[in-house]
Amino acid sequence: MKSVIHHNFQKYNKELNEIIDSFDLEGRVYGNQDRNQLKLFELEDFTINIKSFKTPNFFNQVVYRLFRKSKAKRSYEHGLKLSELGIGTPSPIAFYEFPKKLLFKSSFYISLHIKYDLTFRELTHDLNYPDHETILRAFTRYTYKLHENNILFLDHSPGNTLIKKIEDGYAFYLVDLNRMVFKPLNFKDRIENFRRLTVHRSMIETMSDEYARISGFDYNQIVDMMWSSTEEFQKKFHRKRRLKKRLKLES
Repeated sequence: MKSVIHHNFQKYNKELNEIIDSFDLEGRVYGNQDRNQLKLFELEDFTINIKSFKTPNFFNQVVYRLFRKSKAKRSYEHGLKLSELGIGTPSPIAFYEFPKKLLFKSSFYISLHIKYDLTFRELTHDLNYPDHETILRAFTRYTYKLHENNILFLDHSPGNTLIKKIEDGYAFYLVDLNRMVFKPLNFKDRIENFRRLTVHRSMIETMSDEYARISGFDYNQIVDMMWSSTEEFQKKFHRKRRLKKRLKLES
């Protein structure tokens, strides 16, 4: 076993080890369990969120063991970087890895659990959600802050931003952190980063307007690229979905 625990949580080393050991039997199941397991555990007077990543296929077990950082380690390191830059994400606590000889098996990422009011997905499902435009514009400013800090969040999708109402507006927290690129972003990188978020033209127009206002880029260029990249993403997404469905029926 390999583990790294943030210095703020070192005093819970024994408790965290015990929680990981009992992960399969204890804890409260939380969220979508399709790809990975998510559970909540109590640690003194706060709640922690643990993601257990699915064991990769044989080829990737070798890759993760010898050549590439695990998803848990990347999530932890990306969480630290976001926190250092003042970008909202649940506070990273630790990661655990369980290699076996030349193969990589299970891994876990632990963070503080955030009590939130909604995710971006609610905005896509209900265009009349209270404060819809205000939240959408604040989210766009949050994304712009990511871009200005040279962060390209590759999983910028509706379920991966938690939103919490606070006294002076809204706070945003990124989750599912393992896929990020850190580099200076050009105009195309920035605008195509919105392509997975919504199918609604009205939301694209609002986000384009806010991004143009704060960035100085031309609104027409932004909305044209944001909408065309959204349409292209949707075509690929549904094509892939149809293919998977057909293969499943044929098997």
